[in-house]
Amino acid sequence: MAKNKMQVVFASAEVAPFVKTGGLGDVAGSLPQELVKDGCDVIVMCPKYASIPDEFKARMEHYTDFYVPLGWRNEYCGLEKIEEGGVTYLFVDNEHYFNRSYPYGFFDDGERFAFFSKAICESLQHLPAGFECDILHCNDWQTALAPVFLREFYQGLPLYERVKTIFTIHNIAFQGQFSDKMLNDVLGLAHIPNAARQLRCDSSSINFMQGALCYSDAITTVSPSYACEIKTSDYGEGLDWILRQRSDILSGILNGIDEPSWDPSTDFQIAENYGVGNMGGKAACKRALQQELGLEVRDDRPLMVMVSRLTRQKGMDLVTYSLDRILSGGVQVAVLGTGERAYEDAMNYFAGKYPGTMAARITFDSALSRRMYAGADLFLMPSLFEPCGLSQIIAMRYGTLPVVRETGGLRDTVIPYNYDTGEGTGFSFANFNGDEMGDAVFRGARLFWDNREAFNRVVEQAMKTDFSWTRSAGSYLGLYTNLHPDVEPVPPTPPAPAPEPEPAPEPEPTAAPAEKAPAEPAPVAEAKAQPAPAVTDAPAEKPAEEPKSAPAEAAAPAPAAQEAAPAPKKPAARTTRKTTAKTAATEATKAEEPEKKPAAKKATAAKRTATSTATKAAAAEATPAAEKPAAKRTTAKAAATKATATKTAAAKTTAAKTTAAKASAAESAPAAKAEPEKKTARTTTAKKTTAAAKPAAKAAAKTTRTAAKKPAAPKADATAAAPEAAPAPKAAEKPAEPAKAKPAPKATSVSAARKRTTKR
Repeated sequence: MAKNKMQVVFASAEVAPFVKTGGLGDVAGSLPQELVKDGCDVIVMCPKYASIPDEFKARMEHYTDFYVPLGWRNEYCGLEKIEEGGVTYLFVDNEHYFNRSYPYGFFDDGERFAFFSKAICESLQHLPAGFECDILHCNDWQTALAPVFLREFYQGLPLYERVKTIFTIHNIAFQGQFSDKMLNDVLGLAHIPNAARQLRCDSSSINFMQGALCYSDAITTVSPSYACEIKTSDYGEGLDWILRQRSDILSGILNGIDEPSWDPSTDFQIAENYGVGNMGGKAACKRALQQELGLEVRDDRPLMVMVSRLTRQKGMDLVTYSLDRILSGGVQVAVLGTGERAYEDAMNYFAGKYPGTMAARITFDSALSRRMYAGADLFLMPSLFEPCGLSQIIAMRYGTLPVVRETGGLRDTVIPYNYDTGEGTGFSFANFNGDEMGDAVFRGARLFWDNREAFNRVVEQAMKTDFSWTRSAGSYLGLYTNLHPDVEPVPPTPPAPAPEPEPAPEPEPTAAPAEKAPAEPAPVAEAKAQPAPAVTDAPAEKPAEEPKSAPAEAAAPAPAAQEAAPAPKKPAARTTRKTTAKTAATEATKAEEPEKKPAAKKATAAKRTATSTATKAAAAEATPAAEKPAAKRTTAKAAATKATATKTAAAKTTAAKTTAAKASAAESAPAAKAEPEKKTARTTTAKKTTAAAKPAAKAAAKTTRTAAKKPAAPKADATAAAPEAAPAPKAAEKPAEPAKAKPAPKATSVSAARKRTTKR
C-alpha cells in the first residue's frame, strides 16, 4: 500500500546532546531533525548509558519493555522515550550492559552491542501505533549486526517485509572484531553456515562491520572522496574487497553541521559576537584567547589552533615533526585534546620550550574549543585519513581558515586558496609529509602578513560557505526513496491562514442586489423573495393595522410583478393570511430565502422575454396580481394548514418552513406562465391596480416606519410573509442597520412605484 510518509528508524551508539564522543554523535543529533523537516517520521534509537546527564533522564518516560533473545539467554529490554523537535528518541534500557561510566572500551563490548543490535530488531514490533518502519538506518560497527539479525531471524514476518537496511560507515578503522566463539554463545548464528561465513574475517575472528556490508541493502560513507578511498587497499582496512564487490550500492554523502548551534553571531560562549560584515568581534576574541592561554597578545602574529584527538590518524606525526619550524617562524600555536601518551607529552614539551608562543591543553573542554575556533586565524588538521571531519567545517563557520591534507572529507570541504583568482576557503597539501604541511602553514601565514585584505576576503568566503544539513538530508532522502519508490514524502507545510477567507461569504452579497431592486427589473425577483417585515409584524402587536397592509401588498406589483399580492377581489384570502401571520411570525427564518430565489429568478427571466418595451413591462407587472387566483387559493390553504399545525405544536418550525417555501414557488410559477396567455386582460388589470396604488403607497410608508422601530423583528418576519407579497425588500435585507436608515429606502421604493403607476 502506497504511503506518503517515509518512516525511518535511525540507530546509533551515540546521539548528541544526550551522549557524544565524536562526529557520530553530531550526525545522529542533526540528521534526523532535518529528515523530519523533509517530511519523514523518524525514531532514533540509542542505548541508555549511565553517563547520560540527569536532566535528560528526568524527562524520559517509560514506553514499554520486553525480552530480547540473545543466543541461549533472554535479556530484559526497556524503552524510555523523549520527544524533541519532531523526533522520537527511544533509549534501550538494560543496566547490565549499559550502566557504565563510558559508552565504549569494555571487555564485553561485543556482547553489549550485539544485544543493542538485536534489541533494535525486536523493537520494530513495539513502535508507536501507526509507525511502520520503511528504512532501518544503522551507523558504524555498534549497530552493524542489525541487518544480519533482520535477515536471518526476522525475514518472512509480515511486519519486516518492507524494512530496507542502510549502513553508514563513519570510520572504517573501527570495525568491531571479536572472537568467533560469539557466533554460538551470543549471536546464535553458528548453525547458519551462510551467516557464519560472511561474518568471519579469519580462522578465529568475526567482524561485525563485515556482516553489515554483506547484508545491507545500501552502503554509504560520510563524504564522496572517502567512498572512493575505502575501495583501495590503502584505506579499506581489509574490507576493500567487499566494497569493490558491492560498489554499485556504495555512495558518499557529505556530512553537514547544525549551523544555528555553530554561529559566531549568537554564540554566548565566546568573548564577543561577530559575523560577515562585522568582524570587529573576532579581533576581540583573539585577544581574549591569547590572554587565557598565556600567549603574547599580538595582533601581528597569526594564531593557529588544533582541536583534535592526539592520534596518528589525526596527523600528529607530522605535527611533532614540523612544530619547531612553525613556532620559530613566528606563528603562535595552541593545541586542545587528549590521546596517546607520546603525543600528549610532545605537546607539553613544545609548550615549555616556546612559552608565549605555544600553549597545550591536554583535556576535553567543549567551551574552550569554541573560544579557540572563534579566536584563531588558522586551524590545523593534517589527517592521515578523514572520512568527513567536522572541525574544519566549524572552523570555517567561525572565520578561521583551515590548513588540511587533501584526503577524504577534507578534500571535499576545503577549497585551496588560489593566488591568481583569489578563490578558496583555506590551504591544503597532498602528501602525508611534514615538510609539505609546514609549507601549507606558511602559505597561510604569508598571506596574513603580506596581504591582510586578501586574507580577510578568504575569511569571508569561508564563512559564507553552506554546510547545513539541508543538502545532505536531501541526498539521504533520495536514497530512501530509491529503496522505497512507493513512498514519496511530502514536506510538511504550515497551515494557510484559514480564518480570513471564511468570513467573506456573509449575507452581504444577498443584500446588495436587493437594494437595487426598485431601480432595475432584473433584481426584482430577489426583492420578491424577501417580504416586508412591517406587514408581518403589525398583526402580531397591532391587529387593527392589518387591513391597512393589504392595499400595500396590492401596490407591490408595480416594482415586482412576479410577487404581486392578492387582488382586492379576494377578501377571504386576506382574512386567512391575517390569521396565519399571527402564528407564523415566530416560526419562519431566513433559511427560506435561498429556496425562493431559484423560482424568483426563473420568473424574472420569463418576464424579460415577454416584455420588450417599458410600457409592456409596466402592464405585465400588474397583470399577475389578478391572473393567479388558483395560486392564491393554494397559498391560503397552505397558510391555514400552517396555522393549525402551529397551534397544536409550536416547536415544529421545520414543517412551517417547508410549507412556506412550496407556497412561494407555487406563486411565481403560474405568474410566469400567465403572462403570454392573457394579453387581453392586462389593460383592465393595470387600470384597477393604478387606482389602488395611491392608498397602497401611503400604507406601505406607514408600515415601514413601524418596522424601523423594531430592528430585531425582521429575522422572523422575512419568512413569515413568504406566501405574501414583499413591498419593502430593503427593510428585510438589512435588519441590523440603524433605524434611521430603513425608512428612507422604503419610502423611495414606494415613491418609485407610485411614479410608475401614475404614468400608466
